[in-house]
Parts: sequence; structure tokens; C-alpha cells
Amino acid sequence: MEKKDQTEYIIKETAKNLFFKEGKFNATTQEIADAAGVNRTLINYYFRSRNNLFNIVFEEAKRMEVAKTNSIMFSEDDFKTKISHFIDHSIQMNFEYPYLETYLVSQINQGTNFRREYVDDHAKAFYANVEQAMEQGLIERMEPVQFLLNMISLINFPMAIRPLLQLNLKISDTEYKRILKERKEIIIQTLFKK
Repeated sequence: MEKKDQTEYIIKETAKNLFFKEGKFNATTQEIADAAGVNRTLINYYFRSRNNLFNIVFEEAKRMEVAKTNSIMFSEDDFKTKISHFIDHSIQMNFEYPYLETYLVSQINQGTNFRREYVDDHAKAFYANVEQAMEQGLIERMEPVQFLLNMISLINFPMAIRPLLQLNLKISDTEYKRILKERKEIIIQTLFKK
């Protein structure tokens, strides 16, 4: 990797780490430069502006979310296995980037566009899988969107409120990771009848 490409990569990865790992969504250009070990002017040189760097990082965050969604949509596995893989992927992503979901929501709340291509087709395909699972007696009868909300809530809520829970319940990072790993079976048992 050339020095130019390496410096650009370091700046971008540093911004991702500050936003997604440390939850510093409002990090300044100077804070990013300091953490990356570069001169602040290099951020403007490589990315033209702080906002452009933020947009690039936001696009990468969206791609990570799409990859997670695709783990369900394009798998040949049975529905329960797809959901199991989705839970695994979600928990692993949270270990790597604990503030990713919160970052995405905060950016959407500020008016950043998060419309994904093919979202309607993905939703229809997922809902068809939910309908089929209901017909097979694997899950309780409900509107498919309710199943989706239950699944997302069971997975994401403990991750989104992690700092609050850890602080109030005095839970260490190691202990919280153990708790999240154990949630997979609890989520599966909650979502599926058999």
C-alpha cells in the first residue's frame, strides 16, 4: 500500500473507531487527526472536508448493515438457521463496533438519508419467510412486521443501552460480552416455538 493510500486509510479507520468503537460522534477534525497521528490539514487534503469524511464513514456503516441484512436474505439455510446466523453476525458486529447502530440512528435523526436499494424486495422476501415459518408452526402467528420488530428489539436493545446497563449494574466489558453471547439462545427460544 502506498504511503498516500496508507495515510488515507489510517484517517478513515481512525474516524470509524472514534465513531463506532468509542461513541465519539461529534469528534472534531483535530481529534481525528490527533488519534490518527497525522496533521489536521491531511484530513482536508485526502477528504476535502470533515463532512465528506463523515459521509464516507457513514456510507461504510451502511454497507456493514447491508452485509448483515444480506446474511438473512441470500442464505440457502432454513429460516431458524438464518435468524441464528443473523444474531451471531449482529453480536459480532457489536463486539467490534459497539456504537454502530447508535451512530446510524443518530445520523438518520439528523436527516442523513439511509434509504437502501431493494429494501422493499428484501422486506417482502423476509415477510414471506416469516409467513412460511408460521405455516410450519415454528413461530407464533403475528403480523410479519411484529416478528421483525421482536427480533430486532431482542438483539439491538441490549447493545444500544449497553453503557447505561454497564454503569448502573456495574458490569464489566468482559461480563457484558459473556451476557450478549448467551443471549443468542434466549432470543431463539423467545422467537421460535420449536
